[in-house]
Amino acid sequence: MSEAAYVGRGVHRTAVEGLALRIFDGTYNEGDTLELPALMAELGVSQTVLREAVKVLTAKGLLDARQKRGTFVRPRADWNLLDSDVLRWKLAAGAPPDFFADVLELRRAIEPAAASLAAEHRTEEDLAALDGSLTAMRSAGADPVLALRADTAFHSALLTASHNRFFVQLRRVIVPALVARGGSGGQAGPVPAHAEVVRSVREGDGDGAYMAVLELLDLPAGARGAGA
Repeated sequence: MSEAAYVGRGVHRTAVEGLALRIFDGTYNEGDTLELPALMAELGVSQTVLREAVKVLTAKGLLDARQKRGTFVRPRADWNLLDSDVLRWKLAAGAPPDFFADVLELRRAIEPAAASLAAEHRTEEDLAALDGSLTAMRSAGADPVLALRADTAFHSALLTASHNRFFVQLRRVIVPALVARGGSGGQAGPVPAHAEVVRSVREGDGDGAYMAVLELLDLPAGARGAGA
């Protein structure tokens, strides 16, 4: 269930992933200037390939370049964590607890509003996806892999049901964070709490859906279950 590697191919992907790894594992820290000739040798790539990799990571907010200074690592505050690759690299490197606290704050701001919109805009297809995720939760039992798969399917379906293009895109942030947070195992979350969200969405009760998601997210982490 982990995110796939950077979509580039061959040596281009190798260069992007290798350079990103060196940034996220601390080989290069904020403000450090890259030693491009050494990187070319370490990664086994040409100057052209490395230059293209630098362009990719510059576009993602990780790198910048200045005359006389060269290519350097930008401050972490500038890194685009809404980019799926950057988020994957961050999670793979090991995110501190306060990172997940920030994710929860984001979810508390977004998911209740998405549920309220879903109550207004949901289609039969949306309801079928939500119902399917509930069925998967009930069937998961104590299997942590199935529980996490059902939970991520639920929250993804809820964001999709909002029919807000920006909320839908936030699946790229929320789902990987759920996977990383729930990867240590656990049981499926409390089905009744999730089912209450779906009931409110189905009945067109925007306020009820909003509050049901808040109550779900405010449950203790262990009570929410894997990922939730």
